[in-house]
Amino acid sequence: MLLAIDIGNTNVALGLFEGPNLTHHWRLGTHHKATSDEAAVALRALFDLQSQDIGQIDEAIISCVVPPLQPIYERTCTKLFGCTPLVIGPGIRTGMPLRVDNPREVGADRIVNAVAAHQMLGGPALAIDFGTATSFDCISQDGEFVGGAIVPGVLISLEALVQRASKLSSVEIVRPPNVIGKNTVHNLQSGMLFGYAGLVDSMVGRIREELGEDLQIVATGGLAHVIASETKSIRRVEPFLTLEGLRLIHERNR
Repeated sequence: MLLAIDIGNTNVALGLFEGPNLTHHWRLGTHHKATSDEAAVALRALFDLQSQDIGQIDEAIISCVVPPLQPIYERTCTKLFGCTPLVIGPGIRTGMPLRVDNPREVGADRIVNAVAAHQMLGGPALAIDFGTATSFDCISQDGEFVGGAIVPGVLISLEALVQRASKLSSVEIVRPPNVIGKNTVHNLQSGMLFGYAGLVDSMVGRIREELGEDLQIVATGGLAHVIASETKSIRRVEPFLTLEGLRLIHERNR
């Protein structure tokens, strides 16, 4: 069995695969000062809740955009599973050339998402990840990662606005009754949801001009369903896109 671990700035996503099948998945908050012992306790507790035998896991793969946590989770895998995890980084076979100025700058999660998107959709393709940041990851007709764009995530944008505007407070990102809000809560919800959907549609339109009209799009991330439902461009949401990408890359490095 394979454990896929995606360490993001806000959450750590974990997926347990038996062959190609995702059998269990979990999400933890990212604690930047966690020790390997703390991570091991958290992982063991998740397995215990599902009555899952931790001894059945014999392989692991990690993608990480929080550098201090990478060695922590590497040690955790060694402690719990007795294996050295595969880590997304230079030298790993992904099957996807990186046609960018500096391949080492590309976040591990973006590479993983691109690999999964190309496997699902072919090329040209676009993977949009609604995470701490929202990333637009572009794959060419020939299956190459050719770059993309990054904007602040929805929740980060809302948090920044609330911190800087004394009379505003945080709201849940849900669909308000109308675009024209009648109170402050609905004003914020309208701006964050419909405004962000417009941003996404605009970016997709510009990317399509460069990659081609036959561009296929997939979205993932915590708010993907909420935002995608208000866009004109996103028709497919895959909540486990990153975990699936990790599984694919693991297969290619066996």
